[in-house]
This record gives sequence, C-alpha cells and structure tokens, in this order.
Amino acid sequence: MTTSNSTPRADGFFMPAEWATHSQTWMVWPERPDNWRLGGKPAQTAFSAVAKAIARFEPVTVCVNAGQYANARARLDHGNIRVLEISSDDAWVRDTGPTFVSNAQGEVRGVDWAFNAWGGFDGGLYAPWNRDDQVACKILEIERCQRYRTTDFVLEGGSIHVDGEGTLLTTEECLLNRNRNPHLDRSEIESVLREHLAIDCVIWLPNGLFNDETDGHIDNFCCFVRPGEVLLAWTDEPHNPNYPRCQAALQVLENATDARGRRLTIHKMPIPGPLHATAAECAGVDLVPGSQARSPEVRLAGSYVNFLIVNGGIIAPCFDDPMDAVAESILTRLFPEHQVVMVPGREILLGGGNIHCITQQQPAPQGR
Repeated sequence: MTTSNSTPRADGFFMPAEWATHSQTWMVWPERPDNWRLGGKPAQTAFSAVAKAIARFEPVTVCVNAGQYANARARLDHGNIRVLEISSDDAWVRDTGPTFVSNAQGEVRGVDWAFNAWGGFDGGLYAPWNRDDQVACKILEIERCQRYRTTDFVLEGGSIHVDGEGTLLTTEECLLNRNRNPHLDRSEIESVLREHLAIDCVIWLPNGLFNDETDGHIDNFCCFVRPGEVLLAWTDEPHNPNYPRCQAALQVLENATDARGRRLTIHKMPIPGPLHATAAECAGVDLVPGSQARSPEVRLAGSYVNFLIVNGGIIAPCFDDPMDAVAESILTRLFPEHQVVMVPGREILLGGGNIHCITQQQPAPQGR
C-alpha cells in the first residue's frame, strides 16, 4: 500500500453513491463492555444478523479483535462472510473505516480520515481511540488500495452522504462542531470535501436527530435515495424534540439545488418511538470514566433512515415499533429494484447507532 501526497480529485477519483455496485461490505465485531451491554453478546447476535442479511446480496468482511476471533468465526457461519483479525477500539466501521473512491479506469482507492472518537477530549465518547484511527489504513493495506490520509482533518463517514453526481449532504451540528476541525471554517471544510470526494455542492442541514451522540450525523437523519431525491426523518408532532429539527431541515432542502441544478424531491420517513433503554439494559453496560453513560431517561436516536443499500437489497433496522411496517412500505416504494430486508436494530441502537453506522461499502471497480 502507498500513501498519496495528492488528492482524489486531482487524481481523477470520486466517491460513488451508495447505490453503485459494491465489491463487498465491511463490518467490525462489537465487544466493548462499556458500550455494549453484557459483554457485547446481544450486540453480537444483532451484528451477526446484519452480516448474514447483507451476505445474501454481496460478500461481507468482518474485522475482529484477536480474543473474539474464534467466537466471531463460529457465529458468522455463512459462506459469503470473511472474518479477519484486525484490532480496533469499537465497532463503528462507517466512521473508522476508509471512504472508498474510484475512477473511470476501474481503480479503487481509499480516504483515511483522522478519527477522534466523535470529539476527542471535548465531548468524545471514549478514549483511547488510536486503534480505531488505524482501522482504515489496515483495511486499505489488506485490499492493496492506495491511501489518502487527512492527518489534520477529522471526519466520520456517517457525517456525509453523496449522490455520486457532485452533491454532498451533511449537518452543521457535526462538521462545524469545535471538537472536529476548529482550525477550519465552513468554506475551508468544504474545500477539503471537494478535493477528497470530488463533490461540487454541499447542502448543509442545521442539525441531525435529537440526542444523536455523534453530534448529529447525517446518516441517521437524511440520505439520498437517488440523484435529486432525499429521504428525511420526519415527525408531525410539535411536542417531539425532533420537530424543530425536521422543520429546519425541510426548509433547507426545499430551497436547495444540487450540483446539477436540480431542485430536490423530498420523501419523509417517520421517526419511531419514543424509544428508551430499560434500566436493566443500562445496568448491563460497564461504568468506565470517560465513556458514554447510559440512562433510561435519555431518548434514543432511533431512525429508519439508518439503512444500507447493497447490491439488490436494502438492509434496514426495525424496532418492534408500530412504524416498522410503514418504514418497510416506504423503502419498498422508493427502491422498487431492491429487496427490503428489515433486521432488528434495538441492540445496535443501544450502543449509539444503527445498520448504516456499523457498515462501510466498498465500491466495485467501475469503467471496465
């Protein structure tokens, strides 16, 4: 593996949309006891179900710490799932893995963003995070992909969505947070995104979902479903703490144009819940200074927008909630060429995210 001193854009590379064909999906095995209850065993069951659902459509690689290798290999008993020993601090490969970029000649490379556990020592979720900051590099090494490293620029993959045609969605709450890149202003942050993802238009939503501990990642709130169309988490209930956030986002989206000058078609996805952890679920998480505390009083940032597009499929979370069937119906309507597979997402949500957060797609070579 080589590390380039150039940028993807200068070298003719761009970030494809999630619906572009994948060569595989990456995941990381959960075990951290101060984040996943009961030593991660319920989360491991949930992650296994997600991996097996994805493996129906495309290959999956799961990265596992040495002490969990045998257990993970036994639980991930599917011929389309590869298990590799890669050390990490936690299981959020959307944020710690590389953002893959490709070019018209069929080459795939990766952007290795600096990672500081969603804020470092200013609101971050755990320390240390040095092994997580190495995950992207290790994945690119295994895949023999050339690497672009942004040593002085912090970004998580869950904080961006692209349409593959020059437009990027993000939130001010996350990318303009002082705990990410306080040395850069909005225009300078946009410049880094333009050079490393080859995008030409950034649509900034003010906030993400209420109580999203990642500081408002876009992938839990709004995403592209195809060029010119977005899916926005939504509530019509004024007492819901997400109501002003949804209204503000809608106003931005209704007045936005994408990189090709199109006005956006906006689809709405109901927000489940309210969802809360039980006292027993919280009691199962180890108490470690500096790690995110768990409380039954805190509303969980559950969202059906936190799904993954795979080759011919949509892998989406369900929560044993009345809105599950509505969400499945909306996804089926929006993705008529895909098979929608709903997988229980509560255990993943208890750890702070969902299916999109625990996966990272690797695009198949294009142009050959």
